Amino acid sequence: MSKSLRSPLGRARGLGSAKDGTHHWWAQRVTAIALIPLSLWFVASIVRLAGAPLIDLQAWAASPVVAVLLLILVVATFQHARLGMQVVVEDYVHHEGVKVAALLAINGASLLFGAISAFAVLKLAFGG
Repeated sequence: MSKSLRSPLGRARGLGSAKDGTHHWWAQRVTAIALIPLSLWFVASIVRLAGAPLIDLQAWAASPVVAVLLLILVVATFQHARLGMQVVVEDYVHHEGVKVAALLAINGASLLFGAISAFAVLKLAFGG
């Protein structure tokens, strides 16, 4: 049994908050607020385009404003989902190895599916 020469304050220092919670909380709230108008706009646009030929959808997506809004929607959606799933894993998964693996999988899947979605938007917008 080794006796520590550190004081109780010295042992406790550095064991508290990682100071990352506020940023995480704000990021989740900002993405949630951004998703409200973006989702409403996207659903209204898709309803309006329902049954239209592919050429009309491509013309709609080729608009610079629409393409940028679609890309923002993709980024905000996957970032918000990633942040939410991260909180669930950190709160409810107690085995450290499983927690790390789950967080890596969440981050990887968010990046992969976000990149695939962004590629699809760009392909649709530029007609390639």
